[in-house]
Amino acid sequence: MAITLPLTAGAGDNVTWVEDVKRPDGLISVEDLRVKRDGEQPWGLAAVVRTASIPYATQSVVEDTSVTTFVPMMFYQGDRLFLNGTEAGLNLYRYEDWELNALVRMHFIDIPSSFQNQIGGDTGDIGFQLKYQFENDLYSQFDVLSDPDGRFSSLATLGAIYQTGNWRFMPQASLNWKESAYNSYYYGLNFESINAGVDIKLGASVSYHVASNLYLLAGARATRFDKNIQDSFIVDEDWQGEVYAGLGFFNDTKKPRKTTLSNKPYLRVAHGWATPSNIGEIFSGNRVKDEFNNQLTSLFYGHPLTDELFGLPLDIYLTPGFVWHWSSDVQGSTQEYVMAVKAYYTVDWPVKWRFGAAEGLSYISNITYIEQSEMDRKGYEPSNLLNFLDFSFDVNLGDLFNHKPLDNVWFGYSLHHRSAIFENASQFGRIKGGSNYNTVYLQFDF
Repeated sequence: MAITLPLTAGAGDNVTWVEDVKRPDGLISVEDLRVKRDGEQPWGLAAVVRTASIPYATQSVVEDTSVTTFVPMMFYQGDRLFLNGTEAGLNLYRYEDWELNALVRMHFIDIPSSFQNQIGGDTGDIGFQLKYQFENDLYSQFDVLSDPDGRFSSLATLGAIYQTGNWRFMPQASLNWKESAYNSYYYGLNFESINAGVDIKLGASVSYHVASNLYLLAGARATRFDKNIQDSFIVDEDWQGEVYAGLGFFNDTKKPRKTTLSNKPYLRVAHGWATPSNIGEIFSGNRVKDEFNNQLTSLFYGHPLTDELFGLPLDIYLTPGFVWHWSSDVQGSTQEYVMAVKAYYTVDWPVKWRFGAAEGLSYISNITYIEQSEMDRKGYEPSNLLNFLDFSFDVNLGDLFNHKPLDNVWFGYSLHHRSAIFENASQFGRIKGGSNYNTVYLQFDF
């Protein structure tokens, strides 16, 4: 199941903000987009626990009939880029009520948790989505997707968004076509050839606005497998069910979104050194140096989302990043890609300094030595996709040196951290541990 909520779950209206600035002719003015872009952005950060029934005939090996995973999620709606829980995309074309998007969506594989690290956990599908918004609360989507090995599927969906008071209800009905290679791999597990077929999916998501920026989230879906899957000896269920529940932080629907923000975009350039120490050891000062001196250099962009949370002066940013891991005696160079939401709290005494914390996702092209060595010690297969954390402390150089031209420059320390949430996340391979880098940086507001 793609756990997604429309970005309007925190935006305060029944359409995405792009719809708010659409002119009667269906076009969007550059000036309107600029005003929206400079103001408070539709955003969210959430975490849910997902439980799904296991459709495979595994009772002779394990007694598990369901599998549970912890899923952190990000939400954002820009003029082109969007993040929506377990999917993300880029708008390629928009006219009137039509949209064409490039799309990537997490693909959950519901096998017993004890097998997920050994066999391989969840994956991701990539492709295109054609979307149409009807005049009422209805919308339709048609997705054409491929997994990393070129197995194709398509999904035709009819959905709706209903709002009443603090409640938002979002039912969906879908037809999911899968080619034979897809069915044979995901339901025949390559032991059995299964012909193409069409599943029926029925489900709904719900959100409840508790107070301020806090929301409760829940959802459920049932899938009726196609006849070819039902006849498989690998699968012993005709239906699969899944539910999820959790909480999230979104825009406050009781307040209009701000047209201007006090926080500005930034660029952060950092350089760091690997350490085999864990977070607790690092913050207690008990750091151990990596004997092979593995290093990274990173560049992060900060896109302002809001300048308050629960009424507190917190600067919130969407922060994509690119990280270059340098080659060493034990590894080749590799690239890491990050998408995260970061919050800063500023203290103005005796000079301006800040604490920062970020949560997001990190994908690395090749596993680094510092990470692989920890996985080897613990007996895990590593995962390229992991949870990302960033903890930082910085000081404003303009205040520190009483030099106004440096008011937009910050110097600081950050901990660059990848991990897998203590074996609780199937999308991260059910592992425990990861990697840490101590970094120093310069950050430029503009």
